[in-house]
Amino acid sequence: MDRQNLTLLTDLYELTMMQGYFNNKDQNETVIFDAFYRSNPCAGGFAIAAGLEQVIQYVKNLHFDDEDIKYLASLGIFSKDFLDYLKDFKFTGDIYAIPEGTVVFPREPLVKVIAPIMQAQLVETAILNIVNHQSLIATKAARVCYAAHGDGIMEFGLRRAQGPDAGVYGARAAMIGGCIGTSNVLCGQLFDVPVKGTHAHSWIMSFPDEYTAFKTYADMYPSACILLVDTYDTLKSGVPNAIRVFTEMRQAGIPLSYYGIRLDSGDLAYLSKKARKMLDDAGFPDAVISASNDLDEFLIQSLKDQGAAITSWGVGTHMITSKDCPSFGGVYKLAAVMDKDGKFVPKIKLSENTEKVTNPGNKTIYRIYEKETGKIKADLICLVDEKFDENEPMLLFDPNEPWKKTKLAGGSYILRELMMPIFQGGECCYTSPKVMDIRAYCQKELDTLWEETRRLVNPHKVYVDLSSKLYDIKIQLLDRMNQM
Repeated sequence: MDRQNLTLLTDLYELTMMQGYFNNKDQNETVIFDAFYRSNPCAGGFAIAAGLEQVIQYVKNLHFDDEDIKYLASLGIFSKDFLDYLKDFKFTGDIYAIPEGTVVFPREPLVKVIAPIMQAQLVETAILNIVNHQSLIATKAARVCYAAHGDGIMEFGLRRAQGPDAGVYGARAAMIGGCIGTSNVLCGQLFDVPVKGTHAHSWIMSFPDEYTAFKTYADMYPSACILLVDTYDTLKSGVPNAIRVFTEMRQAGIPLSYYGIRLDSGDLAYLSKKARKMLDDAGFPDAVISASNDLDEFLIQSLKDQGAAITSWGVGTHMITSKDCPSFGGVYKLAAVMDKDGKFVPKIKLSENTEKVTNPGNKTIYRIYEKETGKIKADLICLVDEKFDENEPMLLFDPNEPWKKTKLAGGSYILRELMMPIFQGGECCYTSPKVMDIRAYCQKELDTLWEETRRLVNPHKVYVDLSSKLYDIKIQLLDRMNQM
């Protein structure tokens, strides 16, 4: 995890293709690649872009060490001339991206790389690895937080994550998606995010009795006293002993600033309602009732619907692994090649699957908001040189079903360009915000979605349209390819 040079974090075919370009093409031929995804994870209505800060760190440190060259030479498939070239390799191109925490939709580029072909090819795998993982977990976290309807969600998944990196960067992404804290101390140190936690059943079991365990814990952490009450019997033992400790704290004049119980097993709806009544009757109506135990957005929503008296949730396995949808599905496709006159020639990939046909050319994205509500109306993918006037009518249509059209009246909508320059000429020109600032930005982004799009089941689809100019170019390329 301490390795800063991730240059060999790549698939072998990236390097073999690079050697092919080295031997057969102009090394300085400039191309455009787009990193995008085709369908929303978890059958949802949106995704959250995340991972850009780690992409920046990767590109900044992109170089081949002597040990890297020695290892590649040992494979016996790379020429000495190519390996000598790699010794001085560095990224000199441009990168544009959608900022972390932004709500995004299928088919729109999250990252655009404009660089000499060998450089643009090499960065494919690492960019996808980083962006796919963090965008997936940030999206999952946003769904879990939505189900909780404003209750705090704590990320508790480190021990179930697929390795240390997935645990640390998954927790980072979960914070971006809306969690209020993480149990992951290393994530807290690296990214300055709140760390939270209670205690385990082993703490209770290591003492002679439950009351002594609770009392000892409360004496040490009076301002963060959340007691795990289900080690022996939740309602007959755990909650009564917790109430006894809280009563003694109050009698001793210890402020009960943040205190309560945690449930980790059993019927959470039933137990929380019973525990709530017991706490209220004892004079502790502000005591927190938190819950854990293999929670996800659907179980949380169900518990809320059942009237569970839970106001704080610890979510682990299902969020840190996105258990029901374990991959994001992002891809990285060639979109254009620069000709000898310095103009980009659009390129397109065909497929029998409509959703796999790529959008060609040097593109950017405009988000279209309804002026009256500030909600997202649609996204528009267009060529970078296209200009639009918000005072003029705009015709939108689905590129896959172009007969579906919507006409926006001039003055009824607001445009915002999403992609920002990240690298120019190989130099980073973007400063990544702190994680908690990205989180705050993400919350504002989520507020621009209609409730119909945020719902967990069968969400409303936000359309990602093509400009007329881009659509015409795509159709021309399709016709040309079909004639070959």
